[in-house]
Amino acid sequence: MKLKIVQAGEPVLRQQARELTRDEVRDRATQELIEWMRQTMYDAPGVGLAAPQIGLGLQLAVIEDKPEYIRSVPPERVKEMRRQAVPFHVIVNPKIRLDDGAAVEFFEGCLSLPGLMAIVPRASRVRVDCLDHNGEPKQIDASGWHARILQHEIDHLQGGLYIDRMYSRSLMPVEQYNRHWKDKAISSVKSDLAIS
Repeated sequence: MKLKIVQAGEPVLRQQARELTRDEVRDRATQELIEWMRQTMYDAPGVGLAAPQIGLGLQLAVIEDKPEYIRSVPPERVKEMRRQAVPFHVIVNPKIRLDDGAAVEFFEGCLSLPGLMAIVPRASRVRVDCLDHNGEPKQIDASGWHARILQHEIDHLQGGLYIDRMYSRSLMPVEQYNRHWKDKAISSVKSDLAIS
């Protein structure tokens, strides 16, 4: 089943989502929800989808960065992004710890803000403690693009959107990004857009 993705302006996107109990995670309804979210993410297509994005204030998100998504990105950009395929996984009730190192800046978009992109600084490494799709505790140590995806989805669970963290001068339609900026280094983009 394809679910409707709610857009910026929906109150649920700006509210702290509630935690789920282990029993709730294992419940058949939650297991079906996870599968519907997975299909909705694939259909969009996207690399992550949080429950608030489908109108549910639950601390639940699905993530997967498929190899075919990466093949369309130039190899030098893949290396710069430190992007590699990430198998499908579920995070429930995540607690995130950010690496103290320097932030890494890249363009991001969001299924709840379609057609727009902006440069967002993010930690290059994170550790996430959460429950998995079976309600079992797990720890994820992630770096590069996977770390960025986790931060983006966990922001959704806390009522945040990437526009809260972006460089506002870099916000643009995807068409303009593709036309002018997609092949430029972030340092050049920041210089050309007068972002300090």
